[in-house]
Amino acid sequence: MNLPFAEPYRIKVVEPIKRSTKEERAQWIKDAQYNLFKLSSDQVFIDMLTDSGTGAMSDRQWAAIMLGDEAYAGSRSYFELKNRVKQLMGFEYMLPTHQGRAAENVLFSVLIQKEGMIVPGNSHFDTTKGHIEFRKATAIDCTIDEAFDTTLDHPFKGNIDLKKLEDVYKKYPREQIPCVVVTVTCNTSGGQPVSIANMKAVYELSQKYNIPVLYDSARFAENAYFVKMREEAYKDWTIKEIVAEMYKYADLATMSSKKDGLVNIGGFIGFRSEELYRQACTFNIMFEGYVTYGGMAGRDMAALAVGLDESTEFEYLETRIKQVEYLGNKLIEYNVPIQYPIGGHAIFVDANKILPNVPKEEFRAQTLGIEIYVEGGIRGVEIGALLADRDPVTRENRYPKLELLRLAVARRSYTNSHMDYIAAALKNVYDRRHEITSGYKITWEAPIMRHFTIELKKA
Repeated sequence: MNLPFAEPYRIKVVEPIKRSTKEERAQWIKDAQYNLFKLSSDQVFIDMLTDSGTGAMSDRQWAAIMLGDEAYAGSRSYFELKNRVKQLMGFEYMLPTHQGRAAENVLFSVLIQKEGMIVPGNSHFDTTKGHIEFRKATAIDCTIDEAFDTTLDHPFKGNIDLKKLEDVYKKYPREQIPCVVVTVTCNTSGGQPVSIANMKAVYELSQKYNIPVLYDSARFAENAYFVKMREEAYKDWTIKEIVAEMYKYADLATMSSKKDGLVNIGGFIGFRSEELYRQACTFNIMFEGYVTYGGMAGRDMAALAVGLDESTEFEYLETRIKQVEYLGNKLIEYNVPIQYPIGGHAIFVDANKILPNVPKEEFRAQTLGIEIYVEGGIRGVEIGALLADRDPVTRENRYPKLELLRLAVARRSYTNSHMDYIAAALKNVYDRRHEITSGYKITWEAPIMRHFTIELKKA
């Protein structure tokens, strides 16, 4: 008989997690003003809020931490990281930062220096859009329309629509468009990959208009895995070969290393242009630290250099993505509507389809997230109207086409028994979905990126 799939690692250290009752969880989420971010981790049984910095590091990474060089300038660990980034992505210049949003802050301080600039891309994520709009610029979504139909089986729902992109390029003067952002994989549309054919086409179109291409690289390795599995031309390539090919079509990259860097903290910016690198150095020193540590300890840079190597191996990626697929297939078996095909780092549950009886003004995805937390102690995150925030001009709520609850799977952390538990809890909520007819109202919100700290009450 064929041998079943088994993880290519064994568990060396475990961390206890606490069980709780429904009654306790109902009180805890009320005390947290119905904001899942405000829960203590001790009040969460399975934490799927994010896959950012929540995974388990390998023995090689822990060994690298012990060998980290903590020199303020010219750390050996910095050069290990710099060389790894160059080997994988081909960037001659690199600045370390303490995480991805810090990389965006530094880079956009160079690129977006006046109001009214336009930044097209494929469904910019919350911090990316936040940094753009904080600088009085506008993010324009050019994702293909297929991404917004959760039932449609399209292999690359992260792709940019070239006509939409060129329409932006034609409408605005070149000096008003500092870059185009290509997010690989595209988180907001459901952890969906971008094909190399699309990356190349975006790059060639952008070169025609002399506009730099910026990759949001947080989950670049998972994107490479999907390229290997879904893009025929690359089926026999290694993951590292595919990564090198992907980055031929990027001028810049930001990286939240807490995802596909397999570390708990860290990030970086990659540059082709020495001039942009030099400009960014000033902001890196101001906001992060000296250019050879940028807010990271040497030990963390050492662990990241190893993590980037490990995350670009097929065996690791196959195991990681098969676990996400396992959860997604369980939910499909239970008829729970999710973004399809299943993405790389998370399952995105379609709250519009589950809770149509909740008014959209009462935040369906947030309502679903609270219900699942009370049901099973599972913490997800809303990717919907709360995250979409208010229009910076009209201050009206924005209602995106997709109202999703993201269940992000931490890397190398949970077992498939946990996935079974999550699926059962979701099924229980789904089975009583018709009883859920009201959601939540805002009592307090921050002026930008409100979803992190928002306070709510029952509608």
